[in-house]
Amino acid sequence: MTKVDTRCPYCALQCGIRMGTTESGDVTLEPRDFPTNRGGLCQKGWTAAELLRTPDRITTPLVRDDRGDLVAATWEEAYSRIVAAVRSAQAAAGPDAVAVFGGGGLTNEKAYTVGKFARVALGTSRIDYNGRFCMSSAAAAGNRAFGLDRGLPFPLTDLAGAGAVLLVGSNLSETMPPSVQHLSGVRSRGGLIVVDPRRTATAALTESGGGIHLQPVPGTDIAVLLGLLHLVVVGGQTDDDYLAARATGWEAVRDAATVWWPERVERVSGVPVDELRGAANLLAAASPSGGGSGAYVLTGRGAEQHAHGTDTVTAAINLALALGLPGRAGSGYGCITGQGNGQGGREHGQKADQLPGYRSITDPAARRHVAGVWGVPEDSIPGPGLPAVQLLDAIGRPGGPRVLFVHGANPVVSAPDSDRVREKLAQLDLLVVADFVPSETVRLADVVLPVPQWAEEDGTMTSLDGRVLRRRRVIQPPGGVRDELRIWRELAQLLDAPVTFASDPSDVLQELALASSGGVADYAGVDQARLDTGEELYWPCPEPAHPGTPRLFLDRFATADGRARMIVVDVAPVDDDVRPDAPIYLITGRVLQHYQSGAQTRRVTELMRGEPRPFVQLHPVLAARLGIEEGDSVRVTSTRGSACGAARLSGDIRRDTVFMPFHFPGAGAANAVTNPATDPVSGMPEFKVCAVSVSREVVS
Repeated sequence: MTKVDTRCPYCALQCGIRMGTTESGDVTLEPRDFPTNRGGLCQKGWTAAELLRTPDRITTPLVRDDRGDLVAATWEEAYSRIVAAVRSAQAAAGPDAVAVFGGGGLTNEKAYTVGKFARVALGTSRIDYNGRFCMSSAAAAGNRAFGLDRGLPFPLTDLAGAGAVLLVGSNLSETMPPSVQHLSGVRSRGGLIVVDPRRTATAALTESGGGIHLQPVPGTDIAVLLGLLHLVVVGGQTDDDYLAARATGWEAVRDAATVWWPERVERVSGVPVDELRGAANLLAAASPSGGGSGAYVLTGRGAEQHAHGTDTVTAAINLALALGLPGRAGSGYGCITGQGNGQGGREHGQKADQLPGYRSITDPAARRHVAGVWGVPEDSIPGPGLPAVQLLDAIGRPGGPRVLFVHGANPVVSAPDSDRVREKLAQLDLLVVADFVPSETVRLADVVLPVPQWAEEDGTMTSLDGRVLRRRRVIQPPGGVRDELRIWRELAQLLDAPVTFASDPSDVLQELALASSGGVADYAGVDQARLDTGEELYWPCPEPAHPGTPRLFLDRFATADGRARMIVVDVAPVDDDVRPDAPIYLITGRVLQHYQSGAQTRRVTELMRGEPRPFVQLHPVLAARLGIEEGDSVRVTSTRGSACGAARLSGDIRRDTVFMPFHFPGAGAANAVTNPATDPVSGMPEFKVCAVSVSREVVS
């Protein structure tokens, strides 16, 4: 048996696995010891190899025929259809008539190349990706506070020594189960604080050892954070020496927090005063200035996926800075990255406003540098495009995209107001989707390009704490499949691109290293040879001899003066708040068995046995008021659409709130209900809260 060390295909933990192939062609998978998973895997990781054998694997290009059916075609036929549509659209309406929608699961090499393909081969500014739905609010807040965005600016393993961890809007026990072991120390010390409207599996961890679960009204996390800051200020528990030396804007932030006394926070958020005080005291006692062993403030999607998510994360950062946590060994602020390459995927050019190395596309120096690496004139690189929600909404409008490429994403399920997204995609002249299974977006495509799965490709990924890691090919893809790097190279040639595109991952990584050199996310010292020795390289890694940077900000922040920026923020109402005709909050999220849009996990037998269909979690008191019993079909309706699921009664959720997982399509699609209103800074849509009516569905 041949064995290969590689990575789990799912979340940003990038757990270490060892895969084997037998003489008969069977594929085996087992965990291996790696810092993030320490020899463990979740259900999704254990069953990942089953997806390699899925019977509906796409192994040949497909094109839509005159009858409207997707039929097998040659690569030449697929390319011909694409090239003709691109040229026609751009001749009629200019370069931005073609758009690209990427994904946070693409390798670093593919994320880099799709950004280059959009701007060089297509000449379009219209590129963004599904990471806009994931970490964009935390990224925006981190960039404006610290001058740099890395999900965790310290190794995940550092959490083990903490005296307190404040976890705002993240359900690690279900979304990243192997990560929970890193919280065992803080749990044993009674210092875990979880902020979530539901008593999730993660919130339940606070019940052993004296932790605290704060259960606010959906959309009021910022009030809770401002209240915690208020208590730290009035308690004289701020780290004044640290603030004087390492931050600006503190006085204004401190003054703004004075109006968020605990009783006011309780009225707004529903969090009892004594619980808020207890949380503030735990954090302060564990912080360096309090003589503790260290404290961390961590945010997740529950805090970030709001129309004011950037301000909520900023409030979390202000709290962390007031306690003197960022840039201190054993303490810090961080964001829990979700997608497998959510970190690397946003660093090298998929975002509408970025160039490789996390450079701004409007920065003249950045444009000159990247143009030199690409071998194109600086003025040929387009300016900033549209963030994901606006990009999709522009379809069918004057000047909007007529051709759309989708790589590594399933927006028909994952985007907010998904019924409208489906309608928008139907207005395109041509929809091109690269995938390996017939996702819901694939089924709408005019051209489908079959690409490799995770175990059939080579490249690098970047974990949630900034480690650049090797993904290794274990098996060869089916004969009719082509790697995206090859596809972009061949399409670029057919579109008469001014430069040649590399298609070997090691060559692309070398080019990425050059393009990112000197940028915020500097990979200049990263290459496959170093990674293949087992060396752990955290970016920034600016030269071949550099050891990498596991812990950021120890000496200075990445701002011009080296000091963190504290910014005043305030509570803002939910964009789609409850009212008489929609008196209940809907919140959405993930469950243990499924991942993202479910296109992969819904094809794994064991995972579907565990969670086979959509459900609506609601409190028994709410259910009784609405005449709903366990297992009833329940309809959840907003002004945008409705979704159905089986009633799941639970005392673990607030009485004014229902929860639905977002992994399912069709009648159970939670994102048919969610709100596309976006954060003005980050472009993040407000997935996590909207007003709905809830009723028992009468099944005839």
